[in-house]
Amino acid sequence: MLQADIERAKETFGELLASQTERIEKMKAAPAAPEYENMDKIIIGVIRGDGIGPYVMKQALRVVNSMLAKPIADGRIEIRFIPGLSVDERRVAMKSIPDESLEALLACDIILKGPLDNTSIKGLGSSVAAIRRALDLTVNLRPVKNPILGYDWVMFRENIEGAYIWGSKGIQVDDDLAVDFVVETKQQSTHLARMAFEYARKNGRKHVSAVTKCNVIKLTDGNFLNTCREVAKEYPEIDFNEKLIDITASKMTDAEFNANMEVLVLPNLYGDIISDVAAEVCGGVGTAGSANIGSKYALFEAIHGTAQMLVDNGRAEYANPSSLLRAVSMLFTHIGYKEEGKKLSDALDICGYTEKKLVVTSFPTDASAEEYTDYVLETVERLK
Repeated sequence: MLQADIERAKETFGELLASQTERIEKMKAAPAAPEYENMDKIIIGVIRGDGIGPYVMKQALRVVNSMLAKPIADGRIEIRFIPGLSVDERRVAMKSIPDESLEALLACDIILKGPLDNTSIKGLGSSVAAIRRALDLTVNLRPVKNPILGYDWVMFRENIEGAYIWGSKGIQVDDDLAVDFVVETKQQSTHLARMAFEYARKNGRKHVSAVTKCNVIKLTDGNFLNTCREVAKEYPEIDFNEKLIDITASKMTDAEFNANMEVLVLPNLYGDIISDVAAEVCGGVGTAGSANIGSKYALFEAIHGTAQMLVDNGRAEYANPSSLLRAVSMLFTHIGYKEEGKKLSDALDICGYTEKKLVVTSFPTDASAEEYTDYVLETVERLK
C-alpha cells in the first residue's frame, strides 16, 4: 500500500469528521417539535412514488379525503403533490432530490410518501435516505403487530446515523482495502431513547428493549447502549432490558423471549433489518407502516418497495395498500387527529386479521387495492 493512498484516505476521513461536528452543533440548536393543534394550516406533501406507488397512494388519498373531509374543506389541511421525484425525473436531473422537489418538500409540514425506486439509477444514492437527511428526520417509528398471533411491537430505529450515514462515502484506500464507517452521537442516541421511553409511558407500555451488538461493536454500539441505560433511569416505572441483535432476530417467534418485548430501540442498520423481519412475521412488509420524525418535519410511508414486477405484469391495481394505510393512520395521530388514527388502525386490524372478508394477494382472483380500501372505509363507518 502506498503512503500516498493512506494520506489521501486520512484527508477524506478528516473531512467527514468535520462535517459531523457541524451536524452535532445543529442538533444542539434544533427547534422544539411543532404544535399542530395551534397551527392555522397543516400542509401535507404527497410523493406518489414509483412502481405500485401511484396505485396504493390513490387509495391512501381516498382515505385521507374521506376521514379528514371537514378539516380539508375548512382549509385547515392542504394536500400538495411533490414534483420531480419519479425515477424518470430523477434520472434526467441526476439528483437524488431534484431542486424543485426539495423546495416543495421544505414548504410542507408533513409528507406522505409512496415507495421510490432507489436501485435503477447508477451513480445516485438512495432518495429515501437523502430526504431523511434533508428534512432531518432523525427517528424512524415502526409499529408492527398481528392480533391473531399476539405480536405487538413498536420499534424506534435511529434514522440517519449508524452504518447508513456515510453509506456512499466509504474510502477505497487502494485495490486491496476498502473502509466503511459507523457513526454514533450522544445527542441522537439520547433523543431516540427518550422518544422510546416517552412513548412507552404515554401508551401504557411497561417494557423497553435496547437491541445492539455491543459484545462485538464495543464503541458505537456500546455508547448507544450506555445512553439508553442513562435515559432509562428517568423512567423507573418502565422495565429496561438489553438484547443482542442476532438473538433477537432468531427468536422473533419465541413466546418466552417475546414476553417483555413491547418497545424496541435500535441503531439504524439493526432497526432496518429487525423491523422488516418483524413485519414478515406478522404478515409481510405490505402490512406495516412507518413514520420518520424530526424536530420540524415528519414523513409517513409504506415500508415495502416499488414491486415493479406487478406493474410489468399488469397487476399493479391488485397491490396491497395496507402498509400505506397504516402510515396514514400514524399520520392522523401525529397531527392531532387521534380518534381518526385509532379508527383507521382498528379497521385495518379487523380487515386484515380478525374478520378478513376480503384478502389482497396481488392476483386478480382476490381483491383489488380499490376493493380492499372500500372494505376498510366501510369498516371505519361501522366503528362510528
